Amino acid sequence: MTSTITLAQALAAGTVVLDGGMSNQLESAGHDLSDELWSARLLAEQPEAIAEAHLAYFEAGADVAITSSYQATFEGFAGRGIGRERAAELLALSVELAREAARQAQGKGVARPLWVAASVGPYGAMLADGSEYRGRYGLSVEELERFHRPRLEVLAGARPDVLALETVPDADEAQALLRAVRGLGVPAWLSYSVAGDRTRAGQPLEDAFALAADADEVIAVGVNCCAPQDVEGAVETAARVTGKPVVVYPNSGETWDAEARAWNGRSTFAAEQVRGWRASGARLIGGCCRVGPEAISGIAGALKA
Repeated sequence: MTSTITLAQALAAGTVVLDGGMSNQLESAGHDLSDELWSARLLAEQPEAIAEAHLAYFEAGADVAITSSYQATFEGFAGRGIGRERAAELLALSVELAREAARQAQGKGVARPLWVAASVGPYGAMLADGSEYRGRYGLSVEELERFHRPRLEVLAGARPDVLALETVPDADEAQALLRAVRGLGVPAWLSYSVAGDRTRAGQPLEDAFALAADADEVIAVGVNCCAPQDVEGAVETAARVTGKPVVVYPNSGETWDAEARAWNGRSTFAAEQVRGWRASGARLIGGCCRVGPEAISGIAGALKA
């Protein structure tokens, strides 16, 4: 552990800053992510680029780095001719790269506690067809649990500080993930992708958040990869339904076109918004797609002000 206190302890004491979009920072550094494996491809080809991206966020004020394993799955790697043993090594590497970035940041004078969250994206992320924003894959809860458990076991074995069950579009998949993290010995947060007051699959957020209320493994519940305007209501609902610290990290406000694989529109994200989110119960706050180090620096500054 890079910190002397756990992330759960830090959340009980105050607010913690998350990083921003991994793809945003990698693309800004000139890396092509038009591949179906997205940033996970660089785990095999240019791992140093991932460590550099993590370092940029730590230096900008992030306390937590989310690993590059969002789209890293055994099935996805197999499609590129990478076997299970090597795929497991790459999953574990994603955690070590974030750890290394934390060590580098502390070597450069960052004195605050730093943590690593191992990203676990939804089933739809592996499909790379935009279904991660819809859910409803036609799979049962049991089938989704069988898909997620092996990857979770490998990531948990790499000893991150927390497992980030993120961008979950569907309460059925959340149920599968909550089953799959039991007994792994690593805490988790559960974060839905939402539209208004519902999951992307259309379930009421009250019902979706309630699934995690009694899950001892879950230290925070909330939303990510959504529009900034959808955050505040979701924060209030998550805090009320679960009584747990709330995690929020929305997109910039631009819209993803899955067919064109491009972002459209303009940013509606402002660092000043985070103070309202904190007042509503958010304790783990950052950004997702199109939110870079400069915005994370603004968030850290706004939360300290």
